[in-house]
Amino acid sequence: MEFHEGAAGPGDGVLDFSRLNLNSLSVDTISEERRRDTKQLYLNYNRLASLPSSVCCFSNLEFLDISNNGLSVICEDITRLTMLKILIAKNNRLDEFSLPKDFGSLRLEVLNFSGNRFEEVPLQCTKLRRLQSLSLGGNRLKSIPAEIGNLLSLELLYLGGNLISAIPPELANLPHLSYLVLCDNRIQSVPPQFTRLNSLRSLSLHNNLLTYLPREILSLVHLQELSLRGNPLVVRFVKEMTYDPPSLLELAGRTVKSRNVPYFPCDLPSHLLHYLDLASKCPNPKCAGVYFDSCVRHIKFVDFCGKYRLPLMHYLCSPECTSPCSSNPQSDAESEDENSVPADRLQRVLLG
Repeated sequence: MEFHEGAAGPGDGVLDFSRLNLNSLSVDTISEERRRDTKQLYLNYNRLASLPSSVCCFSNLEFLDISNNGLSVICEDITRLTMLKILIAKNNRLDEFSLPKDFGSLRLEVLNFSGNRFEEVPLQCTKLRRLQSLSLGGNRLKSIPAEIGNLLSLELLYLGGNLISAIPPELANLPHLSYLVLCDNRIQSVPPQFTRLNSLRSLSLHNNLLTYLPREILSLVHLQELSLRGNPLVVRFVKEMTYDPPSLLELAGRTVKSRNVPYFPCDLPSHLLHYLDLASKCPNPKCAGVYFDSCVRHIKFVDFCGKYRLPLMHYLCSPECTSPCSSNPQSDAESEDENSVPADRLQRVLLG
C-alpha cells in the first residue's frame, strides 16, 4: 500500500496516510524498523469507521491525527500506545461511549475531541494526569463534571459551542490553567472560586447568559483577555433586597469574628470551629463586619481599564452596608476606587 512521508522528510518519523480514503490500515509493506521509528501518524480525512488495530504496531508513536473520519469508536488497542502524547480526533462521531475503559491510562498531553457528539465529558478523560490541553468544543455537553478538577497539569480548556449552563467550582482547582474558553454556551454565572485561578491569562465567556460577574474576577492579576460580548449584562444599577435575617448561630459567629473574641480548639466542638472558619469579610470598606450564610446580593458597576463599566456581584453582610440605590450607576461605581482594574492590566476586554 502506498504511503506518503510527512513534510519533515524521510527519516524524521512521520507517516502521512491522510486523504487516501482508507478503509483500513495495512502495515505489511512497512518495515518493522520504520514502524518502530515512526513518531507521527496522520490518518485524517479518510473514511475510517473505526480505528484500525494495526495502528498499535507503531509502538513509539507520539502524535496521532484521526480527524475528519466517520469514527464512532476508538478501539481498546490504543491503550498499547504508551508513548502517545498528542491525539487529535476532531470532527468524527464519537460520544461518551466511544472510548475504551482504560483510556485514562494513556500519557496524553494534548487531546482534541472537538466537533463530535459528546453529551458528557468522558470520565476517562479526567484521569489523564499529564494532560495539558483538552478541547471538546462543538459537542453537545450539558455540564462540566466536578472531576475536571483532577487535571492538575491542564493549561488550556476549550469547551466553547456546547449546551453548558453552569460552571462547577472544582474548575478553580486547576493551578496551571492559562486559557479557558467557555463561549457560546448557556452559562448564567461565574463561581467566585475563580479567584484561585492564579495562572489564568485569557477567559472567553462571550455569547452566554451572564448578567453579572463575581467581584472576585478582579483578583485575577494575570488576566489579559476577557471576552464578554453577547451577554445580557445589566445596563443599569440593580440591587436585590431579598434578605433573610441571620440565625442565632450566625449572630454569635459574627460577634466572635468581628470583635476578635479569642477561642481555642479545646473550647468549642469541631463543627463550630469549622463554621467559624467559613466567615466571609464584608467587601464594603466602611464595614468591618463578617457574614456566614445570611447576606445581601448587591450588584455594583466598577471601572474596567478606565473604559468599561461592568456589573460585579457583591455579597454584603446586611442592607445597611450599602448606600441607597443610585440612579446613576457611574457615580456609584466611582465611589469605590479599589474595585477598578488598572488600565495596563487587561489588554483586551471585548464587550460588544
